[in-house]
Amino acid sequence: MTIDDRSQIPSARRIVVKVGSSSISGENAGQIGPLVDALAEAHGRGTQVILVSSGAIATGIPYLSLSERPTDLATQQAAAAVGQNVLIYRYQDSLDRYEIVAGQVLLTAGDMENPTHRSNAKRAMERLLSLRILPIVNENDTVATHEIRFGDNDRLAALVALLVEADLLVLLSDVDALYTRPPQEPGAERIEHVGWDDELEGVEIGTTGLSGVGTGGAVTKVSAARQAAERGTAVVLTSTALVSNALRGERVGTWFAPAPSTAERASGLSTGSVPSATPGTAAS
Repeated sequence: MTIDDRSQIPSARRIVVKVGSSSISGENAGQIGPLVDALAEAHGRGTQVILVSSGAIATGIPYLSLSERPTDLATQQAAAAVGQNVLIYRYQDSLDRYEIVAGQVLLTAGDMENPTHRSNAKRAMERLLSLRILPIVNENDTVATHEIRFGDNDRLAALVALLVEADLLVLLSDVDALYTRPPQEPGAERIEHVGWDDELEGVEIGTTGLSGVGTGGAVTKVSAARQAAERGTAVVLTSTALVSNALRGERVGTWFAPAPSTAERASGLSTGSVPSATPGTAAS
């Protein structure tokens, strides 16, 4: 189905939810429970749910007795190898309360650019969903390199949503919405609705705006949201604390309306038009 309004979210057939490292690792590891509660609620009403979760490297760092995030690739890969295992355990431990089983899916940018690998990933996720398993997707940081990687899981989440033809993509962060200026400044107003072809110069999320020089939260999240919306998938951008509200169709966060025609979504990934991988730091 095509979701044209938030009120239709509770009846969505399939949704993809993306959560970042800072929301579910370190001092915020306790947020996994409430996040799972929201996903389980959607799962319980018959919606097929895919979670795209960062956090492998951040979760693995303490187990390697490191005081800060490593900068060299080999240690990042080692941290990801340990952290991914712990992260999936934490998710499954929380999902056990609802008798929901998680299925781990690790992808690289190369997988999404290779038609055969992409088809295999789609088939695997489709089968997991048909078995009522909850796929948990992350970039495979143990084998990804600096030269070929997604660079952020917002982009990965958008590609997964398009690959499985999800009705809705929910991008979670530490900030509840897009704003007309930094949200901590007087006069900042939440942007509730973004048309699929609206201009967004000057909007802010957190402290990084689209007009800034960095590649922080605003740039990557808005880019991923636009990529999905332009191909027919509705998007909600909000905070992890408001995920339950978002999945119930409440008017939280920023709503990116989907393009009226889904023809591009139907042909986009199947014809191999996946944006090229770009150099970047690991998202996990």
